[in-house]
Amino acid sequence: MQQSENQPADIEIALWRYSENEGNWNRWMQSLSSHERDRAATYRFERDRASFIAGRYLLRQLLSLQTGISPGKVPLSPDRHGKLRLGDRLQFSLANTDGLVAVAVASGCDHVGIDCERADIEIEEAAVDSYCSAEERRWLMELPARERARTAIALWTLKESHLKALGVGLREDPRNIAFSWKDGIPVMVDGGDCDRRWHHRLVESGSQHVVALAACAQSGLPGISTNLFQNDSIPSE
Repeated sequence: MQQSENQPADIEIALWRYSENEGNWNRWMQSLSSHERDRAATYRFERDRASFIAGRYLLRQLLSLQTGISPGKVPLSPDRHGKLRLGDRLQFSLANTDGLVAVAVASGCDHVGIDCERADIEIEEAAVDSYCSAEERRWLMELPARERARTAIALWTLKESHLKALGVGLREDPRNIAFSWKDGIPVMVDGGDCDRRWHHRLVESGSQHVVALAACAQSGLPGISTNLFQNDSIPSE
């Protein structure tokens, strides 16, 4: 979907540090589609089930606010790559990890993607080699050990958010997309869609998580607002 160059782009990011208390699940499930409720029942582990339910609950709450459609009736459907779509009305992306759900909803953007990971996960060297370019690996080795670990996670979330924005996931080799930092801001220095329409940011999460955003907009850097979703209510700053 191509956007007008004159159309301002805006992105709303909602972050939710949800509770895994099973007592909340039935209430959240009421906002899910029947297909999503059936899918939730297939998860073997409670943590995975809670993560899935919380993610779809938050996504539907936000899209309901944007469209005026009740959460359970928002017509989400997967494209041929499995990425959820809402016709051509809005661009959005969902990510979840242990204890956190992140959703980005964008208007005036061609693509948007978000990803999140715990900041304290350990990434083995072989895994770093599988997703970092040779230049990125050389750069990481020059960093102090503690900073190297955090930067490796940041690079992974940046690449994952970009691939999710494109809708291709890991079908594309993440080593083909490389980043550096300029004035504290991540900049894509290599990649098939490396041009000025792409913008990447690390988002302050207020928790022990790394959150990355990727957006492609004709009209320049989108306006970005980040809110915490609390008490199952409309996100507030």
